[in-house]
Amino acid sequence: MIVTLTMNPALDKSTSIERLIPEKKMRCASLQTDAGGGGINISKAIKEIGGESIAIFPSGGPNGGLLQQLLDDSRIRYKAVPVQAATRESFMVTEQNTNAQFRFIMPGQKLNEDEIERCITEIYALDETPSFVAASGSLPEGVADDFFARLSLLVKEKGSKLIIDTSGPALIKAVEEGVFMVKPNLTELCTLVNKKYLDFSEIEDAAREVINKGKCEVMVVSIGPKGAMLVTKDELIKVNAPSVKKLSTSGAGDSMIAGIVYMLNQNESMLDAVRFGVACGTAATMNSGTRLFEKEQALKLYEWIKKQ
Repeated sequence: MIVTLTMNPALDKSTSIERLIPEKKMRCASLQTDAGGGGINISKAIKEIGGESIAIFPSGGPNGGLLQQLLDDSRIRYKAVPVQAATRESFMVTEQNTNAQFRFIMPGQKLNEDEIERCITEIYALDETPSFVAASGSLPEGVADDFFARLSLLVKEKGSKLIIDTSGPALIKAVEEGVFMVKPNLTELCTLVNKKYLDFSEIEDAAREVINKGKCEVMVVSIGPKGAMLVTKDELIKVNAPSVKKLSTSGAGDSMIAGIVYMLNQNESMLDAVRFGVACGTAATMNSGTRLFEKEQALKLYEWIKKQ
């Protein structure tokens, strides 16, 4: 069983316009509204692939109700923790003339200690022990930087494996506690090894510095349109991404994690899991707005990647 955790969920709204013009009324295309936030995106992508997961997240106000309705409509299993604060919104506008994307990310409202604790106890309360827990996204106000580190302790107690995709102090503290896998980009990897810049040739040494300290077993370093680097104690493998027409990068990282954790839950090899993750992440860039990807797109790209 796969569980996803999203501490800062959002209603993701997106539209497009021919050209952005200051101080003018601009007529937009139809509004697209999706349930969003890191872990929720992972659960959505797993569902698209044909798998199942349980999404855990705080939910409040009318936005929280609509987010839950969208998940119900998609038949995605979830446990929503009722909170006083309203679930946030995020907004993305694509300029059609240039394909430039303008992403407006609102802060999450403050959670109180009881609400935060209930997000963790929902994992304790599960009847079945999850094989994997994938926690992705930022932390809202009120949630301490050591939240994912606390989560790591719980997940290890339950005998599950934790996959983390976050940034800043929350990422540093989670890795200090130790996790199964992290998926940093180059900027986040710099943070983990306390460097301002890393050249491509330095990725292996930086990743192994973290792994050899026992901070994680697997690191999948996202290198954007070039694909990803799989690094373990014994392996270093670059997984190339196919060239595609990019329409949006929204949700690409979460789609990558979904592909990886889905394959691992099917007892596939780590290499094939990362290959499929890169396929899902790449497929997500082929769709506009806040949509993720279609299964057929991901499977086609996966076959291409396996032949490289």
